[in-house]
Amino acid sequence: MSKPYQPPCSLTPAILNQVAGIAEQLGRLAVRLESDGDLRLRRLNRIRTIRGSLAIEGNTLSESQITAILEGKRVIAPPREIQEARNALEAYGLLPGWQPSQEGDLLRAHGTLMAGLVDDAGRWRSGGVGVMAGEEVIHMAPPASQVPRLMGGLLHWLATTDAHPLIASSIFHYEFEFIHPFSDGNGRMGRLWQTLILSRWNPLFADIPVESLVYQHQAAYYAALQTSNEQADSAPFVAFMLGRIMEAIAACTPQVSPQVTPQVGRLLSVLHGEMSREALQKALDLHDRKSFRERYLKPALAQGLVEMSVPDKPSSRLQRYRLTQTGRAVLAEMQGPA
Repeated sequence: MSKPYQPPCSLTPAILNQVAGIAEQLGRLAVRLESDGDLRLRRLNRIRTIRGSLAIEGNTLSESQITAILEGKRVIAPPREIQEARNALEAYGLLPGWQPSQEGDLLRAHGTLMAGLVDDAGRWRSGGVGVMAGEEVIHMAPPASQVPRLMGGLLHWLATTDAHPLIASSIFHYEFEFIHPFSDGNGRMGRLWQTLILSRWNPLFADIPVESLVYQHQAAYYAALQTSNEQADSAPFVAFMLGRIMEAIAACTPQVSPQVTPQVGRLLSVLHGEMSREALQKALDLHDRKSFRERYLKPALAQGLVEMSVPDKPSSRLQRYRLTQTGRAVLAEMQGPA
């Protein structure tokens, strides 16, 4: 009897810190998204999700055009792009009825997402496929004859793994793209299925436009896939996706700065470029190292406002700290108009 498939992924301290930070941010976001008055925000985020995922594949429809399609209005655009949007709207609407580890549901989802776009929608590919970067083939997927076995092993792993859903969903996304089980639509399917896995863990993810953040970092998305391919380890891609998830949650959470403690706010205001712990304490005029760590540094790291320059070695003597994109946005909001 063959041994169950175990996807290779090195869980670094940086990845574990990202998971902790995301969990904390979700708690704050829940207060807003679970209120009855925010149905409009949920719908807007769904539109952003679909627009981002389709745009990665070259679809040029805007958020307003996709909204018009959702409302049944006439849109002047290439017929294929309109069909892609209609399919995606239907597929994301059907998410609650699908189970992540069920092969039949995954095939049905592809059938919905690619209806009218490819002849073999809802079926594994029958030929070879490769991932192109311009004129260069950067990844040749496994032979079509291996797809049923590989996908069966991956889905079985998903059903039985005890990995945190944030990590498991990102590993699945990477492995899915490596196998490339369909003739077309693999990118949007991988992103759709990660959203499904995450929404089974926390329903808020049905309303968080992670795909729109992936679109904003499209080049880095493909680079992370390629790096994981070269290292035969999904960790680089997992770290990339967790970073986009954290940014997406932050983007959905309004009025971030009031959530920041005065101590964290002071830390953000003195952090310029990359600074050591000693330099930060001196800038803050703090002498108690424990107080600095517990009241200033740890909360800022957990909230994703500050990151380490050497995340794999938290205690490194070369360790420096810098603002994240979220941290810069929070600082700008705190400081107000120039």
